[in-house]
Amino acid sequence: MELPFAESWKIKMVEPIHKSTRQEREQWIKDAHYNTFQLSADKVYIDLLTDSGTGSMSQGQWAAMMMGDESYAGASSFFNLKKAINDITGFEYVIPTHQGRAAENVLFSYLVKEGSVCPGNSHFDTTKGHIESRGAMALDCTIDEAKDTQLEIPFKGNVDPKKLEKALQDYKGKIPFIIITITNNTAGGQPVSMKNLREVHELSLKYNIPVLLDSARFAENAYFIKTREEGYANKTIKEIVKEMFSYADGMTMSAKKDAIVNMGGFIATRKQDWFDGAKNFCIVMEGYLTYGGMNGRDMNALAVGLDENTEFEMLETRIKQIEYLAKRLDEYGIPYQRPAGGHAIFIDAPKLLTHVPTEEFPAQTLTVELYKEAGIRGCEIGYILADRDPITRENRFGGLDFLRLAIPRRVYTNNHMDVIAVALKNLKDRAEQINHGYKIVWEAPLMRHFTVKLEPIK
Repeated sequence: MELPFAESWKIKMVEPIHKSTRQEREQWIKDAHYNTFQLSADKVYIDLLTDSGTGSMSQGQWAAMMMGDESYAGASSFFNLKKAINDITGFEYVIPTHQGRAAENVLFSYLVKEGSVCPGNSHFDTTKGHIESRGAMALDCTIDEAKDTQLEIPFKGNVDPKKLEKALQDYKGKIPFIIITITNNTAGGQPVSMKNLREVHELSLKYNIPVLLDSARFAENAYFIKTREEGYANKTIKEIVKEMFSYADGMTMSAKKDAIVNMGGFIATRKQDWFDGAKNFCIVMEGYLTYGGMNGRDMNALAVGLDENTEFEMLETRIKQIEYLAKRLDEYGIPYQRPAGGHAIFIDAPKLLTHVPTEEFPAQTLTVELYKEAGIRGCEIGYILADRDPITRENRFGGLDFLRLAIPRRVYTNNHMDVIAVALKNLKDRAEQINHGYKIVWEAPLMRHFTVKLEPIK
């Protein structure tokens, strides 16, 4: 008999979590203006708001933290980090930042101007926000197949080469870079194939436009290339990663994801002009070039995390848990973006809550209902996150409307996954009774989903 799959780690420290009553949760979410970002963490039972900075670090990372060099300039911890990044990505120049959006802010301050157009697969919220706040346009060129959540294809995060080439022709002279998010979060945590990265690289050479990788989950993307793409089954994750980055000119990284640290990020590039142009913004916005907003101990932990999480066993354990939850949802007929991605399950809210009108935000409604049902905190990746069109100021209802359940790395057991699945089944069983959603009563002009205030429509 074949042995069942088991985690590639064991637990040596635990943190208690507490259940609450439905009555308590109904009051708490009301006090939070029906926005799960505004909930206190101690009022959450299973926290799936994000996998960013919420993972459990390894003993190797904790040990490295004790050796952190906190020198203001020239700390050995920076050189440990720089070497790890050089070895894994092949990029020569490194600028540390305190997290991923800071890396975007520093680099985009140099590269993105008013009137710029930045084409890519699907821009996530902070990326789009940093582009649009500068009077530029974030242009999504994802393949059309990504919009069909029930279609099973291996690389739903791909850039459509025809859409991209048209953009490169239509906006000639206005494009500072092509940006590819790996994995494609907005499309449901979907990977990008090596073939597609090569296709984009060829277009970049043809039109002399550099390629930037938004690399928060690059290791998970490499896992999918190894397990799904022909010709890569016998390659190591590190070999695949090195090839992926060979088709790009630079990267931004939220290390709070695939490097499994609680805080940290960086810019890495092979272009000296990007490095020279961005480093002054780093000093102004983040700190000196050899710490960039991070402590030495955080840089040490980040270096170890990059090395450990570009090994197959660690990634397999992580992604098998996502697959386990997906199989439980299949048992109950819960619709999600298929196939399951690397860091989260994305529930197709309009397919589950068929009686909630589009303009009443089905995914946000499902997010609130799941919290009230079981104390599970998810995150809407849909119509509220999409913000308003910067020109017309109309809500952008044309995309996908997901409840994202982001699974922190090495934090929850499969028993927690069972709770999530049953809670969603309970919601599905009474979906016809959920007829109304929410209206916005206050919103920020940019990246509104973090602070938006809502009221139920009765």
